[in-house]
Amino acid sequence: MPVTGERAGDAPLTWGQRAIWEAIERTVPDDHYFNFGRVVRLGARPASVDGARWALARLVERHESLRTLVVDGGQRLRNSGELPVAFGTDPDELLAELVAPRFDYAREWPLRAGLVTAGPEVTHIVMVFCHLAADGLGAEEAVRDLRLLLLRGEPRGSRPPQPLDIARWQQSPDGRRVAEEAAGHWEREHRRIPPTMFHLPSGAAAQPPIWRASLRSPAIDLAAQRIAVKHGTSTSNVLLTAVTALVARTTGHETVAMLPIVSNRFRADTRGAVSTMSQEGLFVLDVEKVRFDELLALARPAALRAYRSAYHDPADRARVLAEVSEDRGEPVHPYCCFNDMRFADHAVYRDDALIRRALGETSLTWPMSQDQLNCRFCVHLSGTMDVSVTADTRWLSRAEMEGFLRGLEDLLVEAALR
Repeated sequence: MPVTGERAGDAPLTWGQRAIWEAIERTVPDDHYFNFGRVVRLGARPASVDGARWALARLVERHESLRTLVVDGGQRLRNSGELPVAFGTDPDELLAELVAPRFDYAREWPLRAGLVTAGPEVTHIVMVFCHLAADGLGAEEAVRDLRLLLLRGEPRGSRPPQPLDIARWQQSPDGRRVAEEAAGHWEREHRRIPPTMFHLPSGAAAQPPIWRASLRSPAIDLAAQRIAVKHGTSTSNVLLTAVTALVARTTGHETVAMLPIVSNRFRADTRGAVSTMSQEGLFVLDVEKVRFDELLALARPAALRAYRSAYHDPADRARVLAEVSEDRGEPVHPYCCFNDMRFADHAVYRDDALIRRALGETSLTWPMSQDQLNCRFCVHLSGTMDVSVTADTRWLSRAEMEGFLRGLEDLLVEAALR
């Protein structure tokens, strides 16, 4: 399917692009790990094949990230090219087919598209994003625009921010001031945190070494909501604090450093962008002899500092880590991540009986294993009830991963019912 756009050009990678590019490079050849998709169900308003192709072409024309390649360490925007479109009859099967292969970042456009048909009608549109083109919120922006293009033939409002322009602003004096403020936070905290969180080998590693344990726990969701209402905070802050407390218990560290993934869409010039804006912030909490309710109060300002530090230049961060590591005489890096991928954070006060009853519905699965990962430990929150740990079993065994998730459920339920 031919696509044309208004402009072409080269620029440095944005901070968000550079952050995910470095993670991709550390994960090769298992970097398909970063691919993700969306299935757009057309419901009562199916489209024709021509209509769906037209809407996809307009979407890629509007959002330059969807036709941006990584060439020689920078971004290269193309103003014309071909977007292949696959066909299938089952949306889940087509999604699995398109999400599995790694992207060719220098040659392949960072969007794969597929149409699910029933006779002459398109019932679903499948989009698979390279993480260099979009993060979760960026993908949601793309889905909204696609629906509007199908519904009324035009997207929302004015032209959104584009990666080429974001990169150029980040190189400007104003951008450098923001970067330097964030770099100061990274330096101050790295001089006082432990060198790394998971520092003791777990024994014999599994094969392959990287595994994911996923806990489906309605009790965690209900308990987190009750705690959030009681303490006037968000469920995300409750879960970040609880994970931090469990990391301290697991590792023995009295100061814990976590790397929460932050959307970086707080600014007017980044809001609404179909791009990868998310980056790691640095969240540091002293947990020694502090009750969970007290820890929640301490976590609020620490989380705000972490969110501000997330909009940073990865080159500054690399420099800071190198300088601090040299000064301390050992490598310093937390290798400990927290990624809340939920799009909504609603809390309702839940009663005791409901939470206790939900404990009987908990289930654990092992949905993924692979050879390479760019981190030792990462907690993901998805949906309303799913919490997963992805870890390197050279540092945290499968039994310890399961124990961590069960312990998280116990901690939150106990705190909610106290």
